[in-house]
Amino acid sequence: MVGRYDILCEELCGIGHFVMRGSVVIDTQEDFDSWMAEQPTFAQTQAVTAADPAAGQAQFAICATCHGAQGEGNQSLNGPKLAGLQTWYIERQLKYFKAGVRGGEGDSNGQQMAQMAQVLVDDNAIRNMAAYIASLPDIAPVATVTGDIENGRKIYQRNCAACHLENGAGSWYTDAPSLAGMSDWYFVTQISNFRAGIRGLHPDDDYGEQMVGMSTAMSGIEEFEDVAAYVNTLR
Repeated sequence: MVGRYDILCEELCGIGHFVMRGSVVIDTQEDFDSWMAEQPTFAQTQAVTAADPAAGQAQFAICATCHGAQGEGNQSLNGPKLAGLQTWYIERQLKYFKAGVRGGEGDSNGQQMAQMAQVLVDDNAIRNMAAYIASLPDIAPVATVTGDIENGRKIYQRNCAACHLENGAGSWYTDAPSLAGMSDWYFVTQISNFRAGIRGLHPDDDYGEQMVGMSTAMSGIEEFEDVAAYVNTLR
């Protein structure tokens, strides 16, 4: 029968297991053929022009105002550290901002980014930007958040490590960005946003939906700060 059907993960791997869902879509032949015609061929995916970090550097000039000349971040301007993030994650988030998946109601900082992302005219511009950011030196930020590191370690191991890895390096395989070396205040802000429904509830934010569930598995701001304090120890 035509429709969209939920599927559940069958491997119990953490207390956030209940949000580890996928879906199976059953279409009419006509709708499937239309969808299939929109998908790039393998040859097309291999013909993508290599990213140009130099072009990305020129584009980054406007970003440096808030995020720092070396992508080191600037808390006073609500600009998180970008250096050290994987290119695939940067590209995804820029596309999310452009499409309105991020930066919705209640996310004043995200709304600023949604406007800034519009200057990146196409996917090539986004890829160039991500390539340049990936070339910046990954210098550990100054810690601004304090908390119970041992409690943060326990929570991290239980809730976060399965996707973001034990060392916080993140993994493309689990669609989880690097956490080690990120701005701790930004971590707390975003987890709070997930918990408040400010981020992660857009229907096209498949990965954010999981994070909404994981944020509710923590009791509140004190545990967010405990985890941030522990993540500060990962290098």
